Amino acid sequence: MRASRDLLWLVVAVVVFGGLDLLVYGLSPPTTGWAGPRAALLLQLSVDVSLLLLARFPARVASWALVVAVVMLVSEEFAPGLFTPVDPAAHATLPYATPAIVVNLVRLTDRRHAFVVTGLLAVLGTRPWDPAWDTTPLGIVNTVLPALAVLYLRARRELVDSLRERAERAEREQVLLAERARAEERRRLAEEMHDVVTHQLTLVVLHAGALGTESADPAARAAAEDIRQAGAKALAELRDLLGVLRNTEVTPAGEPVRPDAPDPRTLVVEARAVGETVSFAVDGDPGQIAPTVLRTAFRVVQESLTNARKHAPGAEVAVTMTYRPDGVTVRVANGAPSRAPDGALARSGSGTGLLGLAQRVELTGGTLRTGPTPGGGYQVDAILPAYVPTRGDTA
Repeated sequence: MRASRDLLWLVVAVVVFGGLDLLVYGLSPPTTGWAGPRAALLLQLSVDVSLLLLARFPARVASWALVVAVVMLVSEEFAPGLFTPVDPAAHATLPYATPAIVVNLVRLTDRRHAFVVTGLLAVLGTRPWDPAWDTTPLGIVNTVLPALAVLYLRARRELVDSLRERAERAEREQVLLAERARAEERRRLAEEMHDVVTHQLTLVVLHAGALGTESADPAARAAAEDIRQAGAKALAELRDLLGVLRNTEVTPAGEPVRPDAPDPRTLVVEARAVGETVSFAVDGDPGQIAPTVLRTAFRVVQESLTNARKHAPGAEVAVTMTYRPDGVTVRVANGAPSRAPDGALARSGSGTGLLGLAQRVELTGGTLRTGPTPGGGYQVDAILPAYVPTRGDTA
């Protein structure tokens, strides 16, 4: 697109400068030398036509303009009428297309070569050995001013780019600082939550252990033991979560220690133990999925089974997990409830479980879809990547 636009401008320049040369030299008296009556016009037109090659060969076009200027000056000084009219005051030494040539020369070539050629053209145009009001200012306008204009615009563009880059860098640093502050706040809240919940769970585990020891009823002892094991497991999960947030334990290689990803099968076993009808199907190798993604998949199954237990008692639940090289797919679908939900159990949640789950899935780069199914059931679908993408992966 840019090349086409440059070519269009060059064609316009050829037409403009060619027309100017035809107008000036066509109305002037013809030359009288051996090169022919229109030698000066043909020489100027050759420079005009060479503008078509200016975008690809700016140095060669500028060199040809320099040669034409030297030929015109030599003709004017030593052979009037050969390539210039007999009256030298009627014409300038430089070709009329010189400003366009200087602009592209400075813009497209290295500065050393551009300054040398522009300086030579300026010397020929201003004639410092014979300064005059009708030649010296015109030579400066045709050579020095276009070069300075290009240098100014280039410096201005570089300054604007530098300021823009600096502003973008400052914005990125501000975003990183904000993310760090949010991470610190999340870590602080997690530690506070850990302290409060751990205290209460510890009391639950202790009371359950005491009940299992002192009670004479075998069913009560079994229930107490289940409560004690569930509380101990919750405490272990809290410790793992806090370890991830703190990120203080490291391996000998200096990498943070990550807890192993929990197995969704344990959730299915627990659900079956309390009387739920849950089927579980798995396909693929979970070893090719990052632990962080596996923990998110575990939470999807956990939250879905919990909601089915609360809102669809007696319904059959199907859990399907598919592990692929590019990610994991989780589906938890339950049928219609076979009995009315327990009011106290249904109201025990905060109502934001699925919302928090969706946010967690999105943080890992996945998608979560939830909704009712025909027949009164409910379905949760999660599509997760194989690993959590970083900021550089998404740029």
